Amino acid sequence: MTFSSAPLEVEATPGGDSPLDESVESRPASGRKLLRGFLTDVPAMLSLAYIVLVLLMAVFAPLIVQISGWSPYQFDQSAIDPNMGAIPIGPLGGISAEHWFGVEPGNGRDIFARIVYGAQVSMTVALSATLLTTVLGVVLGMLAGYLGGWVDTVISRAMEFLMAFPALIFMIAILSALPADNRVLLLVVVISLFGWPYLARIVRSQTLSLKEREFVESARASGASSVQIIFREILPNLSSTIIVMATLAVPGYVGTEAGLSFLGVGVVPPTPSWGQMIASAAPWYAVDPMYFLIPGAFLFLLVLSFTTLGDRIRALVGSAEVRA
Repeated sequence: MTFSSAPLEVEATPGGDSPLDESVESRPASGRKLLRGFLTDVPAMLSLAYIVLVLLMAVFAPLIVQISGWSPYQFDQSAIDPNMGAIPIGPLGGISAEHWFGVEPGNGRDIFARIVYGAQVSMTVALSATLLTTVLGVVLGMLAGYLGGWVDTVISRAMEFLMAFPALIFMIAILSALPADNRVLLLVVVISLFGWPYLARIVRSQTLSLKEREFVESARASGASSVQIIFREILPNLSSTIIVMATLAVPGYVGTEAGLSFLGVGVVPPTPSWGQMIASAAPWYAVDPMYFLIPGAFLFLLVLSFTTLGDRIRALVGSAEVRA
């Protein structure tokens, strides 16, 4: 998982009696313009709608599967044909009023129920890893950029050390050696371990620039401590960058979780996972392509939606800063 550099900064306006006051006054109007621009952006709204749909699926998974009538772990032997290699009975992988997305060949588990519970795994891992990565990247990046000296040296060397590793290979090696218990938590920790340096590097470079601005010098002259300057003066000016980078990080982590589960080192069966379902569908794609296409489509649309949403937010923030 890598971040793409996005040079987005909310700069304080120099030359006034109180740059911070002027910045604060301009924020509500700027925020309203961004909101109006976002609400009229069709790709952004479509992407957001699909993300909200998946989130609702994840949150209300137990209720949804009660409505559908099938648990993700429940076998329906009557839905597969033992005389035809246990392939689903009926067209399109057994799609029917009883099984809305059909059933898995070989065992008859309901695909819809496993898609819904797979959304829980994907969103939990991706959002938790994004949150942990963002906290680590922002805090360590600001400390390195503002304090400099040996603090910057230690943090920068740690970033370079982790970024030098082929992340996916080492994730596979680490997860293969760890126990299967608490797999979702382990995925979040391992993904975050290799993900935070990319955001930290961007935050560090922007902090180096921001700490030389007049509003920071004014706060320092007024007696503000380093912690106050970092979190009250510098952090608000990094907010647009952080939002964009966090939004763009989520699809990468969704794909990482799916890839690790596909390779057999992610979520452990029988816990549902979209990547695990795609891996299980590979031997069946010739006789039951729907088993492969349905989880693949959900995964593709989720990654596409988060990527599109992040790109549109970046474009809207960038255009607002140019007008400002």
